[in-house]
Amino acid sequence: MAESVSELAYEVDLREPYEQAVETVTTALKSEGFGVLTRIDVKATLKEKLGADFRPYVILGACNPPLAHRALEAEPRIGALLPCNVTVEQAGEGARVRLVNPFAMLAVGDLGENAEVRAVALEANERLQRVASALRGEA
Repeated sequence: MAESVSELAYEVDLREPYEQAVETVTTALKSEGFGVLTRIDVKATLKEKLGADFRPYVILGACNPPLAHRALEAEPRIGALLPCNVTVEQAGEGARVRLVNPFAMLAVGDLGENAEVRAVALEANERLQRVASALRGEA
């Protein structure tokens, strides 16, 4: 794989409260063609399953259907890594967001050897980087 992976995820700190940040992130993802297929409330799950207290933390399973379709047509095993995870957690008075780096996902096994899968990862990466830039107020 020609692209290097220096980060597992792109991290953005937001000054808005956690619940508002979740909505802001969802809207930013939609602007780049990603819908949220799953929403895992980690705090509630850990409380229910373990009785453990944890900060507000959600895992959003983001999917861009055309990109997912292309990737799955080119390499069915990629489904084990979909959807693209985005996390939002309370961080002080604000929130911290992490958007998965698609090239980190391709570092698993030999998935990065498929040219079409690399092309999809490149497009997904560009879109997710635009989401991160928009969240930072750079767009």
